[in-house]
Amino acid sequence: MRIIKMNPDDPDPTLLNEAINILSDGGIIIYPTDTLYGLGANIYNKKAIRNIYNIKGRDKNKPMSVCVSSIEVISLIANIPSEYKNLIMNNLPGPFTFILSKNSSIPYYFMTNNGKIGIRVPKSEIARKLSHIFPITATSANLSGKEALRTPKEIANQLNVDVDLVIDVGPLGSNSPSTVVDLTTKEIKILRQGSGHLSHV
Repeated sequence: MRIIKMNPDDPDPTLLNEAINILSDGGIIIYPTDTLYGLGANIYNKKAIRNIYNIKGRDKNKPMSVCVSSIEVISLIANIPSEYKNLIMNNLPGPFTFILSKNSSIPYYFMTNNGKIGIRVPKSEIARKLSHIFPITATSANLSGKEALRTPKEIANQLNVDVDLVIDVGPLGSNSPSTVVDLTTKEIKILRQGSGHLSHV
């Protein structure tokens, strides 16, 4: 398992490209977001997605969210209701997972819930750059049902499995996950209150 130190405010482009190449080849990485460290895989690689479920010990019927590089990219994989466009613009990038209706670009093997998918655009330059070419998984780097930890060393000990690369920026300031907001209904539903506090302005 290769561990690389990175400055979250000035990430090394060469190291980022190394991480993207690993993801492109079906590898698994641990990477920082604006909330918790995440387990990242290319969502268009079936074997990589299966590996994420195995590493976490996650129920195969439980969907995962995806991380994308910008608000503009969201419309390539999901449908944004016109009445919620301003809400998304005002809260992203940020510590939110917005539940939207997926479109046909999401592969059949990427488990979703009734045609819905969770989308993240974190306030983390590293996370956004890693997902610049293709969306990556945005699931917390912990065993399913266990505490989400703040440092890569703690995470590696808990997972007890070698991933292909770990991007270490030190302890993250947050120990809470993203706030999950369902935008597929007539009324906004907060499914999980996490680090983000929704702004309607």
